[in-house]
Amino acid sequence: MKKTFLTTIAFGLTLGMGLLSFKPKDKRPNILILFSDDHALQAISAYGSPYIKTPNIDRLAKEGALYQNMFCTNSLCAPSRATLLTGKYSHKNGHRDNLTKFDAGQPMYPKYLQAAGYQTGWIGKWHLEATPQYFDYWSVLPGQGAYYNPDFIEMGGKTVRQEGYATDVITEKALHWLDQDRDPSKPFCLVIGHKCPHRNWQPDTTDLRAFDHVKFPLPKSFYDSYEGRIAAKRQDMTVTKTMRLKEDLKVDAGNDPFVKRMNPAQRKAWLAYYDQVTADFKKQNLSGRALDEWKYQRYMQDYLGTLLSLDRNVGKVLDYLDKKGLTENTLVVYSSDQGFYLGEHGWFDKRFMYEESHHMPMLIRYPKRLKAGTIDRAIHNNTDFAPTILQEAGLSVPTDMQGQSFFSKKARKSTYYHYYEYPAEHSVQTHFGIRTDRYKLIRFYKDGEFWELYDLQKDPEEMNNLYGKPAYQKIQKQLTADLKQLIRQYDDTDAAAILAKDEASQLSK
Repeated sequence: MKKTFLTTIAFGLTLGMGLLSFKPKDKRPNILILFSDDHALQAISAYGSPYIKTPNIDRLAKEGALYQNMFCTNSLCAPSRATLLTGKYSHKNGHRDNLTKFDAGQPMYPKYLQAAGYQTGWIGKWHLEATPQYFDYWSVLPGQGAYYNPDFIEMGGKTVRQEGYATDVITEKALHWLDQDRDPSKPFCLVIGHKCPHRNWQPDTTDLRAFDHVKFPLPKSFYDSYEGRIAAKRQDMTVTKTMRLKEDLKVDAGNDPFVKRMNPAQRKAWLAYYDQVTADFKKQNLSGRALDEWKYQRYMQDYLGTLLSLDRNVGKVLDYLDKKGLTENTLVVYSSDQGFYLGEHGWFDKRFMYEESHHMPMLIRYPKRLKAGTIDRAIHNNTDFAPTILQEAGLSVPTDMQGQSFFSKKARKSTYYHYYEYPAEHSVQTHFGIRTDRYKLIRFYKDGEFWELYDLQKDPEEMNNLYGKPAYQKIQKQLTADLKQLIRQYDDTDAAAILAKDEASQLSK
């Protein structure tokens, strides 16, 4: 009897202590980043695309904000992801190109979130050639990954192949983690990294014929002669000369490795479509501009075809958040590692500081901060992801991070850019520069040293290099001074040395 009485008292004391130490449910926001690869602004209907409707991505603009002036700091897949994670420019996080291995052990936003009690995750394309760190859960594609039946490197190092279309599979894995594997008492920060619409643009079988009867208008600059732009002449990324008939446009591609990895149903649907494309192409016996424009149409059909699946899967994620009552307390970002060329200047790919690849899409839904239908015209760049994430999680932003919150009241007057991967694929020369709300000044180096200046208000296609023109001497001088200031601010010693050499050369004349 005595033992029972003491046990009851002990239980009561334990319960009382539990009540005294009880904490209310964590009210910090969840953070969800939907991050695609090479998604051009001109292929999102919220940005006025003439090519495609993206109703689910557009939902974020209707229910949140559309960012008109979001820019990357180095238009390349791996460096852009490194900047997202670290909040630092490439010269500070050490990942300047796609050819080197990322230091995944350096301080990054998921490290700080983990320490603060967040659950962190990354699912899908990672592309940093290093084992992810500071994530409670990760499952990533090796390298670029495959569109069909993709392999995933799982925690522990095992590689597993999963049947299905990559965009669907990545979403399914993400929703499973959100619904089944995470701790619902903790806030989460998850990146869903999509492969599409990266080269070589393989649509899901359900979307193969979606644009067959569409005639896409050629961009104004498709047959650009690159007059006055040395680096633009030297590149190797044209639709007409660089794009490959077999690997990119799937002419006679029936025995290629990406087809062989398909299951029988996928392969049957794929070959039924592309065998007919091949037969029609050979029958036409095209040459000259007729061949060039056939390539452009095929490129657009496949590129946009991959985006139909992407948009559907964005919708699945948004519907899940709504269904589970997570919408009000979740910051949702849709973005891509950089923009892309859809035939502008005759190109595909990215790398240049010109508008189509410099510009990144960004749409954010966050009811706590953003009024539905907001249009944000301030200048932002991808060093701002990490500071935004930390600030919204209630954490201080480390002083070595070089960005600022997307919600900062301190507006930028300009943004800085530096591209490094040269000589390499597509032969885009190394360059750095500054972009304001109207002007862009670019310094090319390494294989000849020269400048370009653009008035984006008068010349939005960037066809007329104004550098050295008498009418623009005043703005050229001011932009050069502003560029030097940004280089000092971000401690880019390589760029500083180049400009110091320029000044010494001028003084010696």
